[in-house]
Amino acid sequence: MIRHRANKSGPLPEGCPLETSLKLLAGAWTPQILWYLRAEPRRFGDLKRDLGSISAKVLTTRLRELEKRGVLTRTVMHTSPPTVEYFLTPLGHKLNPILESIAEVGKEIHKTGGVPKSVLKEKAETLASV
Repeated sequence: MIRHRANKSGPLPEGCPLETSLKLLAGAWTPQILWYLRAEPRRFGDLKRDLGSISAKVLTTRLRELEKRGVLTRTVMHTSPPTVEYFLTPLGHKLNPILESIAEVGKEIHKTGGVPKSVLKEKAETLASV
């Protein structure tokens, strides 16, 4: 008979902030948009070029969603023709370390052909102890 082991992590926090954050990042193109905005404000056309195959409609939708959630701000520049710049809010900048960490894990997984080095090291240690 299999024994049930107690969860050492404890219960999820009330309202689960982890789930809220992951839902924000889970939108199509959202991590890429945030990545390109992390260093400096970008205009709509620049973001569209950076992202490549994204349609103008999808980019507009994502930018509006992120603005609504308080992650970025849209500023209309009174030029001829009018231009719009998007930049991260302080809340949006808090996502930068998360995106950089995810990118580092992705690099490690890519280098090892899909298996993180930490897992390979753990397997090697297990085999050495046998």
